[in-house]
Amino acid sequence: MKVISWNLLRLSGAAAKDVAALIERERPDVLLMQEVTQHMDVLPKLVSGHYHRLPWPGRIHGLAVWSRHNFLTPTVLPLPASRLPGRLPRRRSQIVRIGDITFANVHLSHGQLLNRRQLSRIAAALRGAPSAIIGDYNAVGPVILPGFADVGPRETTHFGSNVVPFRLDRCLAHGLACHSAGTLAFGPSDHRPIVLELQVAEATAKRSPLRREQHRVQRRIARLRAALR
Repeated sequence: MKVISWNLLRLSGAAAKDVAALIERERPDVLLMQEVTQHMDVLPKLVSGHYHRLPWPGRIHGLAVWSRHNFLTPTVLPLPASRLPGRLPRRRSQIVRIGDITFANVHLSHGQLLNRRQLSRIAAALRGAPSAIIGDYNAVGPVILPGFADVGPRETTHFGSNVVPFRLDRCLAHGLACHSAGTLAFGPSDHRPIVLELQVAEATAKRSPLRREQHRVQRRIARLRAALR
């Protein structure tokens, strides 16, 4: 499954036509977006597909997911917030299952302890399913989350003050194999899109309850056929 994540830079960055051009050019299965405004709601008219936007209370932007595959309405996961007065409203993650993979679309806080707490909350909510936490982590340095591997590209994805290089856009995966990871051109945003090829790992697929049930049913059918011969 080809997955792209892009922080659009709200009103001054990528517009719907830019996102549509990216989809037409790169042909992803899933596109996760951060700093998305209501102006992006015309995207399905430009490229068809399935789309859902999650606004953030008190802000002009939020998160959005587009896919060429149908999906159920994403769920909303509130994330830990700073208790200091005057801080911005609580951030939220957009949780969506597409195919066999559950995605957590994120735009985490700038506080380095806080964004690690937010990642722990997301990992607990995913409950061990084949999953990927993808988006703008706002994280500096390594991120260690038990059970998850950092499979995202290692290239710079953002320049602070247009000078200092940061790898802010990342992907932590559980139960998935990543066959490739890289970045695309900035375009009109201040973040590079990241692009990944993800697949449910074979060992995880064999352990999944659905696969086990399918195997049990197949064995029962085989025994019945043998008894009728």
